[in-house]
Amino acid sequence: MAIELLLNGHDKDLGGGFAVRRLLPAAKRQAVGPFLFFDHFGPAAQRPEDNHDVRPHPHIGLATVTYLFEGAIFHRDSLGSEQEIQPGAINWMTAGRGIAHSERRPARLAQQSYVNHGLQLWAALPEEHERTEPSFEHTPAASIPALEVDGVHVRVLIGHAFGKVSPVTTFSETVYLDVALKGGTSFVLPPLAPELAVYAVDHALTVDGQEVAPRQLAVLRPGAGVAIHSTAPARVAVIGGAPLGHRHMWWNFVASRKESIVQAADDWEAGRFARVPGESEFIPLPERRFTA
Repeated sequence: MAIELLLNGHDKDLGGGFAVRRLLPAAKRQAVGPFLFFDHFGPAAQRPEDNHDVRPHPHIGLATVTYLFEGAIFHRDSLGSEQEIQPGAINWMTAGRGIAHSERRPARLAQQSYVNHGLQLWAALPEEHERTEPSFEHTPAASIPALEVDGVHVRVLIGHAFGKVSPVTTFSETVYLDVALKGGTSFVLPPLAPELAVYAVDHALTVDGQEVAPRQLAVLRPGAGVAIHSTAPARVAVIGGAPLGHRHMWWNFVASRKESIVQAADDWEAGRFARVPGESEFIPLPERRFTA
């Protein structure tokens, strides 16, 4: 069978009643390619009285990858970046040796109701880049290459596929596709990378005849090309790339060495991370500390 593992994920409340479905990391699988964190949020109504803002918090050793199907999020970071994330765009923030950022409701939507729906992933950095200088890259929707494959619409968010190359900069082999199937259509996904997984965003799929329920992540066997079919219009996310090996993860930190996480926690608690301009709040460390 082409599917090696099916992951159901679990619901996690990020505060204020804002829940996400977390697929990675999982007990049976830490990562697919460089991706070791996979959150699906929404569709979630955002009302003027709701407070789902994410206050400033730190990261090391990873890149955050934010993609919206619907809605808007305003990003600020300690480099001074300010960017409204809109549907179809890719926000890639490289934490490297350390960065802090916030994710809030855009000011223009303060008194409006709207829906947020999207995915947030973390990509591990290769060991030689774990302490690289932090950076921020926004790629607007219009710059993301798209094509039709046998009548199926494919957007190449990151990496290269079907002769198209995304402009998003990465540190290792990485694949991220947004695929829109019409009802009753099939799509042949070739083995684009050493590791691949298929996520059913909103409707059940079959992958080489095996059912994948909505909000399930199907990790494919290495080297497997598969036929993806849906009886109704369906959105599918494909992630993968070259594996980078095990990483230690705690709170918002990722590292190949435990000592790096301990140091990052001390630095955040002592206020040694650069501050996010325009922000006075912050998320404190969890009470239960990480130990090397």
